[in-house]
Amino acid sequence: IGVSNTVQGNGWREEMICAIKAQALASGEVTKLNIAHRNTDAAGQLEDIRNLISAKVNAIVVNPADPAGIKSALEEATKAGIVVVAVDQAVTEPSAYIISNNQEQYAYLGAKWLFQQIGGKGDVVYMRGAAGASADSDRDKGFKKALAEFPDVKVVHEVFTGWQQDQGKQQILDFIATGSPFNGIWTSGIDNVIVDALVESQTPLVPVVGADNAGFVGQLNSVEGLVGAAVTNPGSIGGAGVTLALQILNGKKPAEQTVLVEPQLWQNATEEGKAKLKSVADPSLSPEWPVSISIPEWTTYTKDQIIACKGPGE
Repeated sequence: IGVSNTVQGNGWREEMICAIKAQALASGEVTKLNIAHRNTDAAGQLEDIRNLISAKVNAIVVNPADPAGIKSALEEATKAGIVVVAVDQAVTEPSAYIISNNQEQYAYLGAKWLFQQIGGKGDVVYMRGAAGASADSDRDKGFKKALAEFPDVKVVHEVFTGWQQDQGKQQILDFIATGSPFNGIWTSGIDNVIVDALVESQTPLVPVVGADNAGFVGQLNSVEGLVGAAVTNPGSIGGAGVTLALQILNGKKPAEQTVLVEPQLWQNATEEGKAKLKSVADPSLSPEWPVSISIPEWTTYTKDQIIACKGPGE
């Protein structure tokens, strides 16, 4: 199985790669993984996918940098008899299969909660992902859908974090330094460092929405005065991509070309939410790893296997 990923140094993507390795190993059906895992753009990913085609892999699991930018390579892979599975975000090549977290709903759930939490009016900071990525575009649809329901909520600052922790932290610190007031922050999964920035700069805490990353979940349980919500977005979708690829190779194609995993919202503003956050907290994980390290019915590896991050033959 070939793998193509274009973001390194991001905890979510690292968990995704480890889930791919762990599921390939746990399946007992994968002899080798050929992984292209580096920071690059659509042009670089196009090259990586063509290299995987030349290597004659049976399937390719891809997290797309830009759906349009890699469409031709995905079409070439299909024509070469290779099963293509896109994970995390959608692609436009119709022959490819997609298994993804529902990114539009991810943003809608968190944004609606945030706007309700600030009383339906006020100024929010909108911290997006990577420009051009379909997950960011889908999340923007969900965010704007929620925003349309709250006419008195205004986006006072909008940035692309590139899903990079250091960049996101510096961006919020730069905005804080302007002295502009704000009532809440929506983040596209760059969350624990945003809370760190608020605390370190002694800025009054405002409601924060993030993902189910271990560090942020821990903060929602422990930082005094922090009100927030974590929306699930499991990096273990990478392992699910391996399972789907193997099912297709074994002649069991899904009924639909796209399979969506629905997100949940865990908030610390209710007793029920606090109990849920305490039950899912896992300080043994890297702060940037989602606590949802497996997906029922889609992954079969153990926690030890995903943490070991070893694939077949390693």
